[in-house]
Amino acid sequence: MKVPGAHHVAVLALSGVLPLDLGIAVQTFGGDPRYRLTVCADSSAEPVPSVGFRLSAPAGLAALTDADTVVVPGYVAPEALVPPAVLAALRAAHTRGTRLISICTGAFALAAARLLDERPATTHWQYTALLRQRYPRIDVRPDQLYVDDGDILTSAGVTAGIDLCLHVIRQDHGAAAANSRARVLVAPPRRTGGQSQYVEQFRPAAHGDDLAAVRDWMLAHLSQPQGLEMLARRAHMSRRTFIRRFQQETGTSPIAWLTSARIDRARELLETTTTPVEQVARLSGLGSPAAFRDAFHRYVGTAPQHYRMAFRHHLGQSAPENGTPTASLPD
Repeated sequence: MKVPGAHHVAVLALSGVLPLDLGIAVQTFGGDPRYRLTVCADSSAEPVPSVGFRLSAPAGLAALTDADTVVVPGYVAPEALVPPAVLAALRAAHTRGTRLISICTGAFALAAARLLDERPATTHWQYTALLRQRYPRIDVRPDQLYVDDGDILTSAGVTAGIDLCLHVIRQDHGAAAANSRARVLVAPPRRTGGQSQYVEQFRPAAHGDDLAAVRDWMLAHLSQPQGLEMLARRAHMSRRTFIRRFQQETGTSPIAWLTSARIDRARELLETTTTPVEQVARLSGLGSPAAFRDAFHRYVGTAPQHYRMAFRHHLGQSAPENGTPTASLPD
């Protein structure tokens, strides 16, 4: 039974709404008696295209006028224009003091309404660069699972929306309420680390082939020392020319690219083998175990062992580098 006067949450489904993002908001708040939920949409929207079903929202934008919180789930085309009526409704809600939440690419709608200017915000890691490019006045936080800036909160992709919704319940009703809701959702009350641990590859893609052979050699010899002078000689260039050409082709320096590649290799070993952390440090070329842990945490936002626990295939499914099964050692 719903509590009289319960906090009103309006979930705004934009055209192309992502079903899982929408479901996260509906399931988290709609199943909690402390909240009253309304799903709404702009009358001109086509909310769920090409996924085998259509969404018929029970309310229009007027539902935002008495909402205490408005949630904007992600949608498939964040670069698409948001209808002016939606932008106006979001601005009006914010002016009234309504709390605004976005999940995944829903941040683009808040950005289009100019509500994120001069504020910290995040979105799915695949779209953080686009968000920064299109809206340079936003302080984009690409590694955070969610950003709480008081009256406006944004989350990273998909299940990070669960993290944010649970955070909101924790704010509204305390840790015990959030923990209870997390148990119902079979979700962790809090997740460690940022969304960098979910990025497919840290190593920047190359946009030129002149140094492709050198980059291939670097990848094949990650465990070996690689200095700029030696790499420049392999490229038959001066050190200064090599650095400049490498920057042109990859957008970053040779050493930064090499470190990113080594982090990617370490992640692969942690995910697919039982190789002890000390050996992962050596095989990836990241130095001593202590130096490896520091670099890994700096890039990925979590410890190597925590990463392995989250992403590793079932123990015994994969063999380590030398093909001999070993037990995983603690950090």
